[in-house]
Amino acid sequence: MANEHLSGMELNTIGLRKPIYPINDRLAGYLKAIDRSDKLPVVYSDLLRHEGLLAQKDAQGRETLWTTVLLRPAEMDDLHQRLVQLYQMLVADGRHVDHLRVASIDFCAYGNSQPFRIKILNQINDNHDYYYIKKADASRVYGLELEHLLSPNRINYAVDGSTLVEEHIIGVPGDDFIKDPFHYGGNINAVRLSKEFVKFNERCFARLLGDMRAYNFVVDVIQDFDKVQYRLRSIDFDQQCYEGRHRIYLPQFYKENLPYVQFAQEHIGSESTEQYGIEERALLRKRYRLSQAQLEELFNVMHTDTISTPEHVGMLAQELSQLHGDARMAMCDNMGAILELHLKLRLGLE
Repeated sequence: MANEHLSGMELNTIGLRKPIYPINDRLAGYLKAIDRSDKLPVVYSDLLRHEGLLAQKDAQGRETLWTTVLLRPAEMDDLHQRLVQLYQMLVADGRHVDHLRVASIDFCAYGNSQPFRIKILNQINDNHDYYYIKKADASRVYGLELEHLLSPNRINYAVDGSTLVEEHIIGVPGDDFIKDPFHYGGNINAVRLSKEFVKFNERCFARLLGDMRAYNFVVDVIQDFDKVQYRLRSIDFDQQCYEGRHRIYLPQFYKENLPYVQFAQEHIGSESTEQYGIEERALLRKRYRLSQAQLEELFNVMHTDTISTPEHVGMLAQELSQLHGDARMAMCDNMGAILELHLKLRLGLE
């Protein structure tokens, strides 16, 4: 696995804030057909009418990217009640769940979606959960749907106009985990962690999910009956099919992921790396075939959508055409067509 990281020019393109692409009528129709679209009791603009924001600090006293939302007392009870209803829609199909209340509302101005994080508390056992209310972005919605259909994970989300609601994805932030993996998993299984990074790298590239730096994915540590197992999960889907350089879709090239690359190089060889890539592509083929009708409908919607710039589309089409040795790729004029053909070629379905 290569450890040459992305160049400054490539990283600068990611550093520029990606525009938010609206959800068009065809995508809205697709979401309605698969029960991802509904009238929500709270929309994003409701949370913008707050009293103020209070900076949050971490355990070391440093300010974080999150701020606490301060509400007007006269509006708090009504908004909290509707936020609990929204949580019930997300996790329980709208069925009433007793003893839930809103513990906190946080806001993060960093990133495209500028999310509000809602903390829900079960008053009986003090167990808590989170969900997020964000600005809806077509790129992110495509990313969530592809994650649901092609990854080992399932995703709960809902859309209402310009509002996107997502469940919380559990795990340790990738950058925190790799600093001290023993802290999170006891006796670390180096081969299994290396294998999972290789498989994660393959999943991201196959479905063209970019900007998977260590702080944009989490590590789910699973206690197997004899050893620890790991699952790397994306938590940021804004860069789905947006960038023009193909290496941006390979997590192995980010300097933030260099500790994972070096870790894998120390514990597995090139033959094992290739073997794990083959295994993951086989799993992707099975998932593709299981969801083929829905994926084809999604691709049909993407073919008519604009989720990147013409420059990025042309650049990616040319680079992937050279990579695959297939002239058809160079003729693709939208990200939906590029993704569909790239995925089929990568998985040996063409």
